[in-house]
Amino acid sequence: MTSRDVPIKTIHLFPVLDQLLIELLKSLSPEDWDKPTLAKLWTVKDIAAHLLDGNMRTISSKQQFTGETPSSISNYQDLVNYLNELNATWVKAMKRVSPALLVQLLEITGKQYAEHMASLDPFARAIFSVAWAGEEQSVNWFHIAREYTERWHHQQQIREAVNKPGIMHQELFYPCIATFMYALPHTYRNVNADVGTLIEIIVLGETTGNWYLQKSMENWVLTTNNDKPADCVVSISTDTAWKLFTKGITPNLALQNSTLKGNIKLGEKIFEAVAVMA
Repeated sequence: MTSRDVPIKTIHLFPVLDQLLIELLKSLSPEDWDKPTLAKLWTVKDIAAHLLDGNMRTISSKQQFTGETPSSISNYQDLVNYLNELNATWVKAMKRVSPALLVQLLEITGKQYAEHMASLDPFARAIFSVAWAGEEQSVNWFHIAREYTERWHHQQQIREAVNKPGIMHQELFYPCIATFMYALPHTYRNVNADVGTLIEIIVLGETTGNWYLQKSMENWVLTTNNDKPADCVVSISTDTAWKLFTKGITPNLALQNSTLKGNIKLGEKIFEAVAVMA
């Protein structure tokens, strides 16, 4: 297979997103770095530090160095707890580092990170699975797309915190929301319905898109094309959608800000979806 067969192409967008991040961070005032964000207890500087952590861990793994490894991971929650601890210790240590140095490190490591990602065979087995999609093994294109969503949504969190223009346009946001949608079959894994039951998800705003979740004999299947009338149509704004999938908004508030038609109870399950490790 070639890169043309990749379901969601993101690798070419990493340098674009990275350049926008560096420009954004260089424009911040000293006060901006301490502003709170949607990422719970993290400030703008904390999120930037977290992005640096992702760069450095990836580059280190390429160099055959994994550092500290967990003693036991037996379930999803164990993995989340382990990652939360890693993230917290890194962010705490980076409080000793100046914003200027942090930006310099992001510039240096961002290029190496993007080069490494571009070197991966998109259909080879990934070093990490996309656990929020219910996968125990994933291929690289999905792992790369997941990494793209991490970088996209954290940059958007910074932009909202400092009231800078967002990155919601079609080129950058569509691949992110398309990747987030892969959380839906796993979200619906225990939902019983007749074979053929169809849910249409419409994302509306500066970026638009339609996705379909259909019940098969064994599971729910995500597609972008379907000519059958949907049993439920869920319309979500772009702003609500990205915040829902990244836990930046509560499921209830996301539901209140959306429109459901048809079998409303069936569609409400969508608002339990999460596309981050949480």
